[in-house]
Amino acid sequence: MQEYRGYGIIVSVNRNVSFSVKGRRNKKVKTVLTLQITLFLLIAVGFVVKRMHIIGYQGQKNLNDLVIYVILPCNIIHAFTEGTADGSVFLQYLEILLISIGIQIFSVIYGKVIFRKESKDRYKCLRYGTICSNAGFLGNPVTEGIYGAEGLVLTSFYLIPQRIMMWSSGLSIFTETSNRMKTLKKVVTHPCIIACVLGALMMITGWRLPAGISGTVNALSNCNTAMSMMVIGMILADINLKEFWDWTVVKYTVHRLAVIPALVYIVLRLIPVHFDPMVMGISVLLAGMPAGATTSILAEKYESDPAFATKMVIFSTLLSLPTICLWSIFLR
Repeated sequence: MQEYRGYGIIVSVNRNVSFSVKGRRNKKVKTVLTLQITLFLLIAVGFVVKRMHIIGYQGQKNLNDLVIYVILPCNIIHAFTEGTADGSVFLQYLEILLISIGIQIFSVIYGKVIFRKESKDRYKCLRYGTICSNAGFLGNPVTEGIYGAEGLVLTSFYLIPQRIMMWSSGLSIFTETSNRMKTLKKVVTHPCIIACVLGALMMITGWRLPAGISGTVNALSNCNTAMSMMVIGMILADINLKEFWDWTVVKYTVHRLAVIPALVYIVLRLIPVHFDPMVMGISVLLAGMPAGATTSILAEKYESDPAFATKMVIFSTLLSLPTICLWSIFLR
């Protein structure tokens, strides 16, 4: 009788675990799907606004500058202040930080080599899109949904090198001139770089902005997703949709969503170091995120084939729905 009860308890527990796993998987799929729908509806709003001439060419350029010089810096500062340097899990923070640095260095080299035969403007977009993914917007809720609050904090640390790289090495791709000092000055004085430095200092020291200023920064930060996606929709409105299919975009998407995360997974498995499973899972997931919206925003700002950059963002975001779900299930 006791044995039967014991066995019954085991069976019951196993069933509960099975239902729990299925529930988490369903939640992951629902989270990703909700985010994707939100992104595409915001893009659709921008598309309609431009097609209906509610906003014209100059208004679009002004909104683009507003995103780059005001909203994005506030978003960066806000994102950094969400991370906290808790010494009890210092090793995890250090692991994911070092992995992220390695991935960023790899991404810079990878983009240079893989897309070297493309035209100048496309090459800029592809290189930047390889360095900068949409891990900030899509990554945070996905990792939180899978790994909980601890996963969200680790994601914040993972994103530190990406934010620094996208506004230093990444930005220099678009602002390059024959005068290296001029390029360096443009990058160093860019509001997003200043925001990275300020945000990192705030996260390390624990210092926070006064309540009134902090509230203003957070309010502007909350505009980032809506404004960025609507600007992309406006750029899309100028594209001939019959010419939307592009094999170079398909090639980029395969590398961004499948090849790069697969290489990260293989390398982390082969390295003779036992990484924390959560650190490894988050690193692979975030390495497989679609092109960041700033790819289109910067291409528009610096007149580097924004139509092509928009195709990259939209196509890779659309295809990321199944790939993120598959990666999250595989890694669990």
